[in-house]
Amino acid sequence: MNTKQKILAYMREHQQIISGEKLANELQVSRTAIWKAIRELEKSGYHFDHLANGYRLLPSDLIEPALISNPYLTEEMIFYRASTVSTMQDAKTAAINNQLKQGLFIADEQTQGHGRFGRQFFSPNGQIYMSLLLSPNQHFQELPQYTLLSAVAVASAIDQLVGEKTTIKWVNDIFINQKKVCGILTEAISDFESQRISHVIIGIGINFFIEQEKFPEDLRQKVTALFHQQPTITRNELIRLIWQNFFELCAALPDTHYLEYYRQKSFVLGKKVSFQQNGQTISGKAKAITDNGELVVETPTQTYYLSSGEISLEKIED
Repeated sequence: MNTKQKILAYMREHQQIISGEKLANELQVSRTAIWKAIRELEKSGYHFDHLANGYRLLPSDLIEPALISNPYLTEEMIFYRASTVSTMQDAKTAAINNQLKQGLFIADEQTQGHGRFGRQFFSPNGQIYMSLLLSPNQHFQELPQYTLLSAVAVASAIDQLVGEKTTIKWVNDIFINQKKVCGILTEAISDFESQRISHVIIGIGINFFIEQEKFPEDLRQKVTALFHQQPTITRNELIRLIWQNFFELCAALPDTHYLEYYRQKSFVLGKKVSFQQNGQTISGKAKAITDNGELVVETPTQTYYLSSGEISLEKIED
């Protein structure tokens, strides 16, 4: 660790006012080095109290791999950029170039973020944009239901840390008070020769802190953020818990208790839904979600099993 990293680690551990002299002695550097390092940290976005008897580290919401890491996802596997075209693209590039088998790519800003079917979305600076790269090397039918697992991981983390009650719109959107707060996108990269899925990329975008009036006017009735005033948690805390939840759910497989949680969180089941298929609008009642993540929709003439990769719901009615 360099001096800046050592200062952050030491001050987080001790959580008190610490004199420059004590920091210099503990870290075995000069007082001047301490002063310069703190100035550089402040330029990076960290906040300190400068008091007569020393420094105190104040809360900040900078993305820090060290605070996100967990036993399943070490600091070396987490890659942060202030701005990027797309974290999905960053993960895809790493996969294609065989740079790593597992990693989390995070950014404060995406300039060309997209969701399902290539749809672009509103992605202002300072929210949560991240993509997890996995290398399962399995046949498609052997893969876990990564999108459902991710939705459960996100919803449970928000419920626990934010105190809001989330619901899930099949298959990949998290809602609060009937407004979308998070979208999830899962893409696979296959190996033509082996006919196996070599890589899976899970992209998650969360509106973390946005005043409602800052959303574009046409979105205000459809989307929301976790916080409209000063957040009570940091993005690091939420990101860490999301991926800890995710990997714990994966480690518990083939246990599928997460499916029951997903179904309980669904606000689609039991409602009338509409979707497009072969150029036709079809309406029916959402009856179930299968263990394969398909939505079962019954119409007077037919039962449909909708695949999330092919179908998007257009309307949901009571």
